Amino acid sequence: MQEDIIIQISTKIKEKRKAKGITVQELADKADVSKGLISQIENNRTVPSLLVLVNIIRALSLDMNEFFNDIHQQKNTPKVILIKKKDYAPFQKEDAKGFFYNRVLTRNLKDSTVDIVLLELKEGAKRPALVKTDAYEYKYVVKGTVEYLINNETYAMEEGDSLFFDGRLPHKPTNVGPGDAVILVIYFFQDFEK
Repeated sequence: MQEDIIIQISTKIKEKRKAKGITVQELADKADVSKGLISQIENNRTVPSLLVLVNIIRALSLDMNEFFNDIHQQKNTPKVILIKKKDYAPFQKEDAKGFFYNRVLTRNLKDSTVDIVLLELKEGAKRPALVKTDAYEYKYVVKGTVEYLINNETYAMEEGDSLFFDGRLPHKPTNVGPGDAVILVIYFFQDFEK
């Protein structure tokens, strides 16, 4: 599965930083941004502005051409896409015990990007802190019982329930049921600065 440009950039930043043995804090200091912003960029939680991206690439001591050399846009996207379970791509978003993400599909659609993910929450899993995402988020509980805390309000969800919200609101899920929970997550990334 070919990933979208934003995902490719985020992944490449993380790979280059790790290959050079630079910590997130060191990269943040060199790029003159916060550690949290670097973490959000690397974990596909936010899209860097052009200036921030250039500063990060320079902080990694990379040539711009070298950085963008193998990043490419999808061309001739098929009208129908079948994705087999074996092709899901596991990834980590943040340090949260019991959270297992699998990217199903990422595609550019006109002026936005859609990222489709399956999130497995182990029994009792909860994120220690609220997070924000520069995207609208759709959640569908495939299995289990989950509570979402969004902007200081709790939403109880059971199998078959769904939720749509502005990810810029502070939020976090918690598996409150017996056993594991599975959530279908769809991120609709927008350019909120337009």
